[in-house]
Amino acid sequence: MTGPRLGIVSAIAQEQRGLLDALQSSRSVRHGNRDYTLGALWGRDVVLVLCGIGKVAAAATTTSLIVEFGCASLLFTGVAGGLGEDVRVGDVVIADSLLQHDLDARPLYPQYEVPDTGKSRFAADAAQTQALHAAAQSVFGAGSPSLIGAATRQAFGLHAPRVHRGLIVSGDQFISTRADSDALRLSLPDALAVEMEGAAVAQVCHDYGTPFALARTLSDRADDSAHIDFGQFIHTVASAYSLALVQALLMPGS
Repeated sequence: MTGPRLGIVSAIAQEQRGLLDALQSSRSVRHGNRDYTLGALWGRDVVLVLCGIGKVAAAATTTSLIVEFGCASLLFTGVAGGLGEDVRVGDVVIADSLLQHDLDARPLYPQYEVPDTGKSRFAADAAQTQALHAAAQSVFGAGSPSLIGAATRQAFGLHAPRVHRGLIVSGDQFISTRADSDALRLSLPDALAVEMEGAAVAQVCHDYGTPFALARTLSDRADDSAHIDFGQFIHTVASAYSLALVQALLMPGS
């Protein structure tokens, strides 16, 4: 195996199914009520883990990957709800920065600012994010073959996926009403997507000086239309996208 150890994190089991199937020389370690699977993906030393849903779960898992398993960098893959006007279901969003939309310690600190850090937005690693973006363009760019069948595309009303890059916001609530998504768009107009873990990963990685990158497939528009067959979307669409994206990242030009 080559390269420093990479931790790959997802929240839900279906999001990592394809990656686990591709893992070689694997072994599982139980730590802190989670199963960490160590092995190799396309020659790279990796640890795969499901953090579970929510910011506390994500922060605890990220800390373990860095401290207990010696991961030199992290990658988070999964699904999110779309907020930006130009993002559609099935698109992929790469995070340049992340923010906790439900953090509000006013009047002690400005809204969204993490106490004692002076920061509300935590930047993803520039080099790793650029590599992830290039991998996404190679997988989903114009002229690339579709990763999913016509029946699945029709079932979810999917177009050819597009790649976006920008702010992703996180909070401990599932945004599933028009009122909630409109409120986020009003207060954070540059946010492209919303989910429940990424900003916590970003904060822990900042504390430890560990580079990370994050990609999300949009499963819904974070509004009243968000009640799709969520599990089926992750199984048939998001899992395939994550597998292809990680392979392109670890094997450029493959």
